[in-house]
Amino acid sequence: MELNAKIYSISKTQKISDSFSKREFIVETDEQFKQHILLQVVKDKCANLDQFKVGDNVTVSINLKGRLWQNPQGDEKCFNTLECWKISKITDANNTEVNGAEVVKPIVTDTDTDVPF
Repeated sequence: MELNAKIYSISKTQKISDSFSKREFIVETDEQFKQHILLQVVKDKCANLDQFKVGDNVTVSINLKGRLWQNPQGDEKCFNTLECWKISKITDANNTEVNGAEVVKPIVTDTDTDVPF
């Protein structure tokens, strides 16, 4: 699943165990009613977030993950996570970074597509 959004916040890397670390970040969608969505990267992907900053417009590729957990009383809970496995800055056709500004593509007319011979 892919999502285009703006980075709202980036947290520090959390070391969960010797072999597992995670880093959370929040993105904000560009809709009439903006949504704030918590995402995470894990293990070696935590350092990938260092090249991004708050306000960057990005495309994130995510997987929805879920797991069951049972507490000592026997009650079962389900936890969901949105795990980002790829993130890239949104750029226009000229490979220029887009930050908040809408990219307007030129209108092509019939005369633009005529063959010169």
